Amino acid sequence: MNTAPTLDKLEPDVLGREMHALIAELYPICRSITGNGLRETLRRTQQYIPLTMHEVPTGTRVFDWAVPPEWNIRDAYVKNSQGERIIDFRKSNLHVLNYSVPVHEKMTLKELRPHLFTMPERPDWIPYRTSYYKRNWGFCLSHREFLQLREDQYEVCIDASLDNGHLTYGELYLAGDSTDEILISTHACHPSLANDNLSGVVIACFLARYVSKIPHRYSYRFLFIPGTIGAITWLCLNESTVSRVKHGLVLAGLGDAGPLSYKKSRQADAEINRAAIHVLRQLTPHSQILEFSPYGYDERQYCSPGFNLAVGRLSRTPHGTFPEYHTSADNLDFVKPPSLSESFSACVSILSILEKNQAYANTNPKCEPQLGERGLYRLMGGSTEGNTREMAMLWVLNLSDGQHSLLEIAERAQLSFDSIYQAAAALKEHGLLKDSVRDPLPSMIGERV
Repeated sequence: MNTAPTLDKLEPDVLGREMHALIAELYPICRSITGNGLRETLRRTQQYIPLTMHEVPTGTRVFDWAVPPEWNIRDAYVKNSQGERIIDFRKSNLHVLNYSVPVHEKMTLKELRPHLFTMPERPDWIPYRTSYYKRNWGFCLSHREFLQLREDQYEVCIDASLDNGHLTYGELYLAGDSTDEILISTHACHPSLANDNLSGVVIACFLARYVSKIPHRYSYRFLFIPGTIGAITWLCLNESTVSRVKHGLVLAGLGDAGPLSYKKSRQADAEINRAAIHVLRQLTPHSQILEFSPYGYDERQYCSPGFNLAVGRLSRTPHGTFPEYHTSADNLDFVKPPSLSESFSACVSILSILEKNQAYANTNPKCEPQLGERGLYRLMGGSTEGNTREMAMLWVLNLSDGQHSLLEIAERAQLSFDSIYQAAAALKEHGLLKDSVRDPLPSMIGERV
């Protein structure tokens, strides 16, 4: 196991640099939805957390889909008649259309041109393009390089294979006091794209390390999967037990400098939605809340009507709305350590609410109890902190009727969840609250999350 300092002892700036360093380590690997690049990424992640790697054979039926042939690439280039590599996979793995079939031919520029992909609007960037489910081959290059191509005889080589093999995904299960689960899912299939792919992978990895070191009432399942086909495969193979997932987060695009955004699950009133919205509004005033749509990352699989799991998506700038998306500009400079650290903190805060949230019953519900004689009122007035603490206690006492959760009380009181939680802890300690039967999970009042 990795011997880096434990997460609870790291300052936010140190944590951000640690996560960025892991992104830099994984960045050069050529990943895809299957193959050795994906396996290598998961093996390196195993140095941090004890991932179990699962292999699902090519051709396995997973609902309306089938696991595709395994793709591996060794080299690729386009050479001019002087033998110079004018497009070179070794310089950037984005140069190859991901999942290209093997090819080794000589051809004219006219014959080559239909297999070249550029971005005229961003002439210095290499686009990321794929052809997972349609047999094709191609190269991606900057538009500026494309305009420099001249009539010539070109040698075109993609040294790749598409054979029967396996789809690989990584899974880590952390048992809690309950078999009810929180699912954390991230796609791990893109090549050298730092934000869209690796930021989610790294934050999920560090989050798993964090959860493994603290008490937790929920069980946690972390998935590192190829996008779309990986989620479909996991859901198909685990259909009989997937109902244990009570809350979930898809992590993607969490390293750019934009504000945090949260996309709601299909269950509009799901507790994960309310927890994430509460955290984002407390943490970042300019955060975005997005309604559910059946387009995006793997939340659309988890939220498909046959499952309808309470799984939302946490990102920063939403995919497709920043110019660097799926281009070579999504590089190590584009992801920022402070953004990674803030995204990690948001995840921790969301999980903390889910862990601590429950309903209580006021044991003295007829009028206000005498708080002063119990030492629950401050002895001297004048502090804003004291006013907040007292208001939190009054709200908790008033709404603790066995039906309102602490999160619901925080929302209605327009106070932070932490202030409501601390008030509940103090009131319970003095015998003014008792657990409600509404929540079958054990109380975490007094526990650190």
